[in-house]
Amino acid sequence: MAATDNELDYEFPTFFRVYKSGRVERLAGTESLPAGVDPQTGVTSKDVRDIVPGTEVYVRIYHPKLSDSSNTQKLPLLIYIHGGAFCLFSLILPLHNFLNTLVAESQVVAVSVHYRRAPEHPLPAAYDDSWAALQWVASHRNGDGPEALLNQHADFGRVFLAGDSAGANIVHNVAMRAGNADAGLNLEILGIALTDPYFWGADSVPSESLNPVMKTIGERLWPVVCPSCPDFDDPKINPVAKGAPSLSGLGCRRVLVTVSGKDFLRDRGRLYFEGLSKSGWSGALEIHETEEESHCFHLHHDLNHEKANERIKRLVDFFNRDSN
Repeated sequence: MAATDNELDYEFPTFFRVYKSGRVERLAGTESLPAGVDPQTGVTSKDVRDIVPGTEVYVRIYHPKLSDSSNTQKLPLLIYIHGGAFCLFSLILPLHNFLNTLVAESQVVAVSVHYRRAPEHPLPAAYDDSWAALQWVASHRNGDGPEALLNQHADFGRVFLAGDSAGANIVHNVAMRAGNADAGLNLEILGIALTDPYFWGADSVPSESLNPVMKTIGERLWPVVCPSCPDFDDPKINPVAKGAPSLSGLGCRRVLVTVSGKDFLRDRGRLYFEGLSKSGWSGALEIHETEEESHCFHLHHDLNHEKANERIKRLVDFFNRDSN
C-alpha cells in the first residue's frame, strides 16, 4: 500500500520531519520576505531564478541606491551564503534585513545564494549549488553575462564571499575549491568572511560545554545532512583534522573570522584561525570575537544594537579596505 502523505518516516526535533511519501516539513526558518525596495535603507533587491537549470537554485541580488547618474558606478561584489545547518532557512526575514543593512553600509552589490537543502538534497548539494552560483556570477566578468546589473555595477577586481554558520562552512569549502587551478573558476576571490562558522570534529572543544543541547544536536546532525561522509573529521566539516587538505591552498588573499563568546561553536572558529595561520597560506588573516553574545546574534538586531553594529562595521571595513 502506498504511503500516505501524513505517515511519518523520521523526525529531527525542532528542525524537520520527513514523511514516508518523501514530503519534508521544516519546523523552523520558513518565514520569507519578497524582494523589492527596502524603505529604511533604500536598497533594492530582485530574485533571479533558473541560474542552475533543472534545480530550484536561485539568487537574490541586492544593490544600494546608486549615486552615479551615468549608471557606470562599480562596486565591490559580495556573494553571500546563508546558514541554517545545511537544512533550514533561505532568504528569510532576519537575513534579508541584515543584507539590506550590510549592502547600504558597505556599498556593495550582494548576491545571496539559495541552495538546495538537506534532507531532500544532502551534501555535497549545497557545496555544488554554491559553486554553480559562483560560476554564474563569474560569467559576468567580461560585461556580457545574463544579468545587466552585474554587468554594469559589479567590480570583478573586488570579489568577496561571506556566510554565517553553515554558510561560512560552505564559503570555506568553495574557497578551497577555488584555490585549485584545475577547478576552472576564472575568477579571483579577494577575500572571504566567516561569521560564527559551523565546523565540527571528533574531539570535543571547551566551548561545546556552553550549550550541551546544541552539542547533542551537532553530533546527530552531520550524519543526517551528509550521509555519504558521516565522519566528524571529514575535511568538509573539520578542515583542521589530521590528514585534511592543507589550508595553504585556500583560494583568496584575505580572511576574516568572527566568533561569539557564548557560541558553542566559538572554539571551532578559533581552531580554524589557528590552523590557517600555521598552514603556510600567504594571505592576510584576522579574527574578531564578540564577548557575551551567542551564535549569529547580529542577524536578530538592528544598528541600534551596539555589538551587532560593531560586527557589521567589521564586515564593512573588510569589504572596503584597500579598495583603490
